Amino acid sequence: MEGPARGRRRRVIALRAVLPCLALIAFAGSSAEAQTLTPDLFRPQRDGFLTAQNSPLRKIGDKSDPTADPTDPANDPKLRDKDVAPPAPSRIGQIPTYGLPAANGAAGSGFDSLNRTRKKPKFYPGQAKPKPPPGPGTPALSTPAAPLVSIGRERLAVPPSETANKLPIPPAMAGTVVGQPPRKRLLIDNDPFGAVGDYVGGFLVKSAVELSGGYDTNPARLPEPHGSPFYVVAPEFLAVSDWERHAVVADLRGSFTGYGNQMPQIVDGAVSPAPTDVDRPNFIGHVDGRLDVSHDLRLTAQTRLLVTTDNPGSPNIQAGLARYPIYTTLGGTFGFDQNFNRLEIAAGGTVDRTAYQQSKLTDGAFFSNDDRDFNQYGGIGRVSYDLLPGVKPFGEIEGDTRVHDLQFDRSGFQRDSNGGYAKAGTSFEFSRLLTGEISIGYAARNYIDPRLERLQGLLTSASLIWNATPLTTARFFSDTQIAETTLPLTSGVLVHTYTFEVDHDFRRWLTGIGRFTFGTLDYQGNVRRDKTYSLEGDLIYKMTRNLWLKGTLRRDILDSNVPLSSSASTVVMLGVRLQN
Repeated sequence: MEGPARGRRRRVIALRAVLPCLALIAFAGSSAEAQTLTPDLFRPQRDGFLTAQNSPLRKIGDKSDPTADPTDPANDPKLRDKDVAPPAPSRIGQIPTYGLPAANGAAGSGFDSLNRTRKKPKFYPGQAKPKPPPGPGTPALSTPAAPLVSIGRERLAVPPSETANKLPIPPAMAGTVVGQPPRKRLLIDNDPFGAVGDYVGGFLVKSAVELSGGYDTNPARLPEPHGSPFYVVAPEFLAVSDWERHAVVADLRGSFTGYGNQMPQIVDGAVSPAPTDVDRPNFIGHVDGRLDVSHDLRLTAQTRLLVTTDNPGSPNIQAGLARYPIYTTLGGTFGFDQNFNRLEIAAGGTVDRTAYQQSKLTDGAFFSNDDRDFNQYGGIGRVSYDLLPGVKPFGEIEGDTRVHDLQFDRSGFQRDSNGGYAKAGTSFEFSRLLTGEISIGYAARNYIDPRLERLQGLLTSASLIWNATPLTTARFFSDTQIAETTLPLTSGVLVHTYTFEVDHDFRRWLTGIGRFTFGTLDYQGNVRRDKTYSLEGDLIYKMTRNLWLKGTLRRDILDSNVPLSSSASTVVMLGVRLQN
């Protein structure tokens, strides 16, 4: 019983082992019958099976194949090793790459892998939108029409020795590195013909000089015009610190105007009110400093210098002068600036010194001007509040004391005084179209001499810039000053000046400027009232960043209620500006 049972068990095990093999052979035969073969590579099948001659494993162009077609290019031994592409490399063990960049952090707009909306980049007006950077796996760009050179099993667009010569700039700068983020765009140069300047240590330094020449029909502003040619030399210097903390700014500007003709000593049978030599220097400069003690506390300081003469046509000019006496005003301000969130408080002390040279007369004698020399001490405070973005109202108050070197002046009056002003206004910025500051207030000055009445009046101050169009800019300036005088029984001069200016760029290199100035001079305690008008037109041709040509035509008018004090003048000037 055990013998027949054991035999049947062995036959069953053998049958189970043979069945998979038979099924595999049957599946291979049916697949071979159903497969469509390429006639260029395989020969006719025999009984549904591939022979050694038509097998795809056979080497192409093998001469041992008796059925090979000698006219087939694939069987040409001269071409098979040169033009036939090598087999594709295996993907086993290789990391797959894709043509699309990764979602997270791949772009600055759209959505990332966490479905977060990214902020779209902003571009400047007229700026072309950059193309999206190539993502990881994107093949590097090759030079068009470059020959393919085989090195082993790899192919390069150009030989390795010539790769560096084909690229004009490094790939990192060209933006061709795979996965490199887009480079940050630089700001557009608003003034393509402006001075570039040089860096000296931590300062950006810009300098310029203007050389001009022309003709003035009445340089001394006499009632009877007497013209003269003239020249002007006007240097400029600007230095601005480039520090993370603290700041220093130096702005120095000067000029010298020389005339070719001398003015007459006698006008209408009387001694001329103007000197024979009307050459005039002028310099104005200031150096500002800021020390950042903390985020909200800053110490500020300023030193200033003014060198000039009395204006032609002024009643303060002595008769019989050989030239204008030069006076100098040197001063400084020292204070602090403190922020309390939106509230800002600034305060400081001021000190100024004004000194005149001696007057040289036409007969060679000298006349002292010590009675016009004085010191001024004062203080100033300002409170402002950041009410809205771009709107910052403020209030300002100032007080000072003037002490003259001599107690009595040339007319026997005591000129020492106390005065000041108070004003309120706001600074604003509306979409960069209208920016500036405007204020209104009241100014007054009391003199020690009871014969001199109180000097007082409305104070107006403004500095507005309106960018009407990208090519046109309008500006408005207003200022009020209290000036000293030597006229008897006259307290001082309340001077209001209003200037309106329009700049228009016909081309980037051609700019036209129109300017109108109106001023009033109120000699309080005196019947004299003067009005000044000035209409000017400039045309600037910007050849390069370092060379400009400038032409000027100006008409000046002084209208006074005092006889023989009015004057008019026309100025024509052509010059060149050299800057760096």
